[in-house]
Amino acid sequence: MKKVRAKFECNAVEEYGNGTKTAKMNAVYSEKGENAQFAHATPRGNLSITIESQTEAIDFFKPGKEYYLDFTEAE
Repeated sequence: MKKVRAKFECNAVEEYGNGTKTAKMNAVYSEKGENAQFAHATPRGNLSITIESQTEAIDFFKPGKEYYLDFTEAE
């Protein structure tokens, strides 16, 4: 296996006074469609990622949106 793909939904984005933001996400869960396949393979998961204000990614994550997360082994 070369990689593992998970799918997460952004539940919240917290903003801090210094300009950084933290996106909080959970693994998707559904009994229908593509999300059912992800829920079967990875039924639970949490992700919290903090992004510095000086980066292009600062406004990438939005509550209610879903995102793929690909894991590949680091060499």
